[in-house]
Amino acid sequence: MSTINGNNTNVFDQINKANQATDVNSALTSKSQEDSDMFLRLMIAQLKNQDPTSPTDTGAFMAQIADMNQVESMNNLTNSIQSMSLSMISSQSALQASSMVGQTVLFDTDKATANAKGDVEGLYDLPGNTENVRVTVYDKNGAKVDQIELGKQSFGENRFSWHGGSDAADGEYKIKVEAQTTEGSYLEVVSYLPNKVNSVTLGQNGVGMRVNTNGGDIAMSSVKQIGV
Repeated sequence: MSTINGNNTNVFDQINKANQATDVNSALTSKSQEDSDMFLRLMIAQLKNQDPTSPTDTGAFMAQIADMNQVESMNNLTNSIQSMSLSMISSQSALQASSMVGQTVLFDTDKATANAKGDVEGLYDLPGNTENVRVTVYDKNGAKVDQIELGKQSFGENRFSWHGGSDAADGEYKIKVEAQTTEGSYLEVVSYLPNKVNSVTLGQNGVGMRVNTNGGDIAMSSVKQIGV
């Protein structure tokens, strides 16, 4: 089981960072070109306005050109390396995206897909301790299928399982998780439910990866857990 959280560093984070730097790199490249053009204009002006009786020293003139060529070569090399790096990250992103298809992911939704055994295993997040948590299961048409009582539960992230049997295998359901309040009423809480990844959509250069499931189309950053 692989869990995605804010502390993990993966290729998608690298891509985002690389693309955030793209605008900066473009600005630097533009600035470099402007500096080069300015240097050439200054040299031409220097040649036009030099004293005929005391022309510019040829050695110094050639040294200036050599320095400028060296700076341009270094800039070109840097740009080439950055371009190769982005290309490699994008390719790696495409490979990881293809491996996501068919995986089960958990995310914040009220829709769930049962596994091949007809079970649904999910998570829910309690804002505080409670005397009882109930899980109500509806079919995709909204008809109530089952309701289970989980009893006393503690604050934080908790797991639950619903066993629908072979008739529920690969079925689509709506699930509501509710916690009992101190007044005895029930309040719906955030639940993370399983859905299979049908396809993956990549943005430009692999940025903005989205997973497409029966439960909806979500950003990769919204995935709570990969695998159940």
